Amino acid sequence: FEMISARVADRMGFEALYMTGYGVVASYLGLPDAGIASYTQMVDRVAQIAGGTTTPLIADADTGYGALLNIRETVRGYEAAGAVGIQIEDQEFPKKCGHTPNKRVVSIEEMTRRIQVAVESRRNEETLIIARTDARAVNGLDDALRRAEACAKAGADVLFVEAPTSEAEMEQICRSFDTPLLVNVVEGGLTPALSRERYQEIGYSIAIFPGTAFLAATQAFENVYGAIRRDGGSQAVASQLYPFHDMSTLMGFEDIWEFEKEHAQ
Repeated sequence: FEMISARVADRMGFEALYMTGYGVVASYLGLPDAGIASYTQMVDRVAQIAGGTTTPLIADADTGYGALLNIRETVRGYEAAGAVGIQIEDQEFPKKCGHTPNKRVVSIEEMTRRIQVAVESRRNEETLIIARTDARAVNGLDDALRRAEACAKAGADVLFVEAPTSEAEMEQICRSFDTPLLVNVVEGGLTPALSRERYQEIGYSIAIFPGTAFLAATQAFENVYGAIRRDGGSQAVASQLYPFHDMSTLMGFEDIWEFEKEHAQ
């Protein structure tokens, strides 16, 4: 969701990184994920993360930030910024986080057109178009499955049926499609958090963990700021802190020091 989290994740050996809309809006603007961030703000963050990491990046593009023409430019812009996977959803604008209430979705025809345009607009055929539907919470699982099927026929590379509420629903989703499926793991959200082996057994190909890092970071902020406020110092939480030298290495200071040594006046 920002560059410290991206640099840490990039070193872990994951097959892909996922840029979370919720986390970007929260860290960039300090606001809820409710359609407030603009395309420009989001694509800037895509460029930052993709440019500062080497692991392939999947990026949340919300509804595409407007009409079909906007979706075309969003896909091209995200590609140019370095994303190898682009997620487009079927919520109305302004959208909301998938695990919060009061969502609304566009018609199945409108969603299909969004995916068709996204597929046609990519300049690299290897760029993955991920079709997300939020219809489960709005119209029920059957409608969500119909939408996912329509998106697969429109050319989506990955299907993302958001917020199933039980393992039985997750199994039904995965039985319904040959197209690769993505599960959104939100601790404290609507979908059961399971083991990697269980996700694979159910039939998912990708699991994303968009909130885990910022939930952990926020808890850490509360712990250390609370200690400083309570004690007037950080000694009580010193063991919880990332070593300063390692942080400097993570952020690239060693390259700066080598440059300065080579070009010392």
